[in-house]
Amino acid sequence: MSAQLLMGNEAIALAALHSGINLACGYPGTPSTEIIETIVRHNPGDVHVEWSVNEKVALELAIGASYAGMRALVTMKQVGLNVASDALMSFVYVGAKGGLVLVVADDPGPISSQTEQDTRQFAQFAHLPVFDPVSPEQAAAMIPAAFELSERYRTPVIVRPTTRIDHGCAVIDLPKVLPGTRHPVSGFVKDPSFVIFPKRSYQGHLEIIERLEQIADEFSDSEFNVFTPWCEGEATIGVVSSGNHDGYLHEALLRLAQLAGQAGVKMPALRLLAIGTPFPFPERLAREFTRGLTRIICFEELEPVLEREFIMLAGRYHLPYDVHGKLDRSTSLAGENSVEIIAGQLAAFLGLEAIYAPWQAELAAAVVPVELPVRPPTLCAGCPHRGAFLAVKQAIGTRRKVIYSGDIGCYTLGNAAPLKTTDTCLCMGAGITMAQGLGLAEPDTIQIAFIGDSTFFASGMTGVANAVYNRHHLCICVLDNATTAMTGLQPDPATGLTLMGTQSKPISIKAVLAALGVTTILVVDPLDLAASKMAVDAALTDTGVSAVIFESPCIQLEKPLAPVTIVADRCREKCKACVQRLGCPALTIDNALAVVDESLCTGCDLCVSLCPWDAITSPRLMAAAAGDAHV
Repeated sequence: MSAQLLMGNEAIALAALHSGINLACGYPGTPSTEIIETIVRHNPGDVHVEWSVNEKVALELAIGASYAGMRALVTMKQVGLNVASDALMSFVYVGAKGGLVLVVADDPGPISSQTEQDTRQFAQFAHLPVFDPVSPEQAAAMIPAAFELSERYRTPVIVRPTTRIDHGCAVIDLPKVLPGTRHPVSGFVKDPSFVIFPKRSYQGHLEIIERLEQIADEFSDSEFNVFTPWCEGEATIGVVSSGNHDGYLHEALLRLAQLAGQAGVKMPALRLLAIGTPFPFPERLAREFTRGLTRIICFEELEPVLEREFIMLAGRYHLPYDVHGKLDRSTSLAGENSVEIIAGQLAAFLGLEAIYAPWQAELAAAVVPVELPVRPPTLCAGCPHRGAFLAVKQAIGTRRKVIYSGDIGCYTLGNAAPLKTTDTCLCMGAGITMAQGLGLAEPDTIQIAFIGDSTFFASGMTGVANAVYNRHHLCICVLDNATTAMTGLQPDPATGLTLMGTQSKPISIKAVLAALGVTTILVVDPLDLAASKMAVDAALTDTGVSAVIFESPCIQLEKPLAPVTIVADRCREKCKACVQRLGCPALTIDNALAVVDESLCTGCDLCVSLCPWDAITSPRLMAAAAGDAHV
């Protein structure tokens, strides 16, 4: 055993390796991404690891491995579970053979997601057990327990860390990962139950109901559900917490107890229950917890999952307690919680506002307000996507109305001024298909659909097929920067790089589009603004489905070039065209003249072609004028 300071995702990954996994796969999505990356770094050599093209593919791959007796880990975030749900709902009815654990990272806030979905509710909907860790240490402990449960009950299992668990750090003791310690693979044995006909679904449903009852009883004795008293005396008040709220709650109670002691006020006796296995609900434990209680408050992020369970428990057994939480607005309705939020809500619930409110006001008064500059999110300086957006805008000009359908990725930032080239963004792949619906409603409007290279393979190809088949009219702009930039520069099929260290033949986006029936396909470098505008002009003449592939690597993959320079005597005061049209963070205005931040400028030269006064130049242009071919 060796003590290591680990991020929650690292702890989950190492715990999976220690559990003998044979396969790890997923699709990059913050806050879950580092799990697969950590497995790659610590792979003893006998674990197959891959970024699959989307979450559904990853889960189906893992299901096949499970049928053959492999232990498989699948990672995703909460919105990725939506993509995987088609396979998951049927798989629960069929059942696992080798252990299969889905780590689904929820994102309260949300910090980096479209939604605040609560995977605990999805687990209830799909009828599969879910573990909800309170800390990185507990997340690591839950992984082997989840695999063991999966195999014992032949069911997939979800482990649901949230962002603060994924990215929080702790010192954890874990044994060294050794080669040759993988789970033994029994192989595939043909079994009619693997074919999900209606009869098998009916039988599977009965099996689900039976095993959930057994797991619920087992969860009542689980080490992951912690039942503790607080303060001396007979408690009539219960406090229930979910996930990382147990840590918040204990710190909030310590703060309230300290304030109560200073004020000479006696803290009421409390009974605490931290539930780490919310579904199937540990009913036997919950009934024991509620014995003698008159009031219960539930602290949980996102949805009132535990609150509803305790309300139903009271109704089922006619228990004499009231339940408080989100449903009666005693606790936060949405977003992340914190120690301060919980302390304030707990003080109100316990009638301790008189001692807590003055301290809170004193604390607030001690905080010196700092005026921070407004820093809206923006594309990086030198990002090739900026050139693609500019080229499209220049090609369209003011000749007709246009709708820009966006997608999930760095390029969603195209919605901000001055680019303003993202009018919609829903989910991965939706830009291409939504543009088709918008085109039906407004046939005289130009429909532009932006999509990235990774997203194209994840969920864009079906939309292209639909557009060609049903004869829709739109221009698809594929922003190919040779990586999955937003989640940390993961490879995708267009790169050919794999996590197993092999180089596959890159899949050509142009060839895929052609195979799907797109006839007008142009490939251009978005940093060549004139050529890019011409390509978009040509694509817009097509009366069906056209495509422009903007190929230029993400700036994180390239060494920056020498920065551009401003020719001061040419720059016109108050012109600001470079800043107002480009929105590059490396360009600012000082004393009415343009200024280049050399620490940010990557030398992409887009601004050079935008300046109407030739006041911006670069070493490459000067070298070209001098005939130096080496620059």
